[in-house]
Amino acid sequence: MTQAPLSAPLDIGFDYTRSLGPTLSRFVTGLAQRRIHGARGTDGRVHVPPPEYDPVSGEPLTDLVEVAHTGTVTSWCRQPEPLAGQPLQRPFTWAFIRLDGADTPMLHAVDADDVHTGMRVRARWADTGGNGVRDIVCFGPEDSEPAVEPRAADDLTMLTTPIHLSYRHSASPEESRYLRGLADGKLLGQRCPACGKVYIPPRGACPTDGVPTEEEIELPDRGIVTTFCIVNVPFLGQRIKPPYVAAYILLDGADIPFLHLVLGCAADEVRMGMRVEAAWKPRDEWGTTLENIDHFRPTGEPDAPYDSYAGHL
Repeated sequence: MTQAPLSAPLDIGFDYTRSLGPTLSRFVTGLAQRRIHGARGTDGRVHVPPPEYDPVSGEPLTDLVEVAHTGTVTSWCRQPEPLAGQPLQRPFTWAFIRLDGADTPMLHAVDADDVHTGMRVRARWADTGGNGVRDIVCFGPEDSEPAVEPRAADDLTMLTTPIHLSYRHSASPEESRYLRGLADGKLLGQRCPACGKVYIPPRGACPTDGVPTEEEIELPDRGIVTTFCIVNVPFLGQRIKPPYVAAYILLDGADIPFLHLVLGCAADEVRMGMRVEAAWKPRDEWGTTLENIDHFRPTGEPDAPYDSYAGHL
């Protein structure tokens, strides 16, 4: 009986920190001060938020002008079920708002039940600044939002933005058989009937010939290091203390390497052509994931000759 493809929720999140440059630095500093700036282009239009380069001439934009906290809704879309991380956690409206003094609209949230094109709105400011466009919590009806005065704030040259993406990944039938094989301690690839190449993880079709890869091949859990990187820089969420090695492993009988950890020796001892084998986690920790293999470790066998993997770099 054919089994249904596997699927699972995936969450990806990290903090993205960027340097702002002269134009966006002035824009973000202004927001922290409860001021909104736009950039005047060569055609005289005022763009909010300010682009770094003129959309007409491509020249850097340096002429920033202050615009109002009030504006007009030009188009909108209702958000009846807010997602985590969105400006409001109750039903609200996404809207393009052309601020007074600006010629282009900016996208932001409007906190009102009856949003319509032509509606007049005013910015609602956060209690604390320094978070970029999130210094504006949202916009509300102009006659219900109090006007606020500017406040002091230091110049901002860097901005950290949390990035988060949640979605459900549905594996292909080929991926699903590969993942179920991992739950049984097997490494399953597929062979192209035209060129004979063996792919792991498997592909639905051979990228060389474009034909379906239908023949399933069980591969051994040992192979060679083709290329590698020594990780020396710590980062958020890191589970292994640097230095350690991330390497592409070409399993015996395969024609494409995959990325995994190489441990069990000093990082500076890892080399191209090094023979390695899988170090599996305890059986009761296995699931439908390549994480069943904790890492690869040296076998102690002689290194593979360069010519045997030169075509897989």
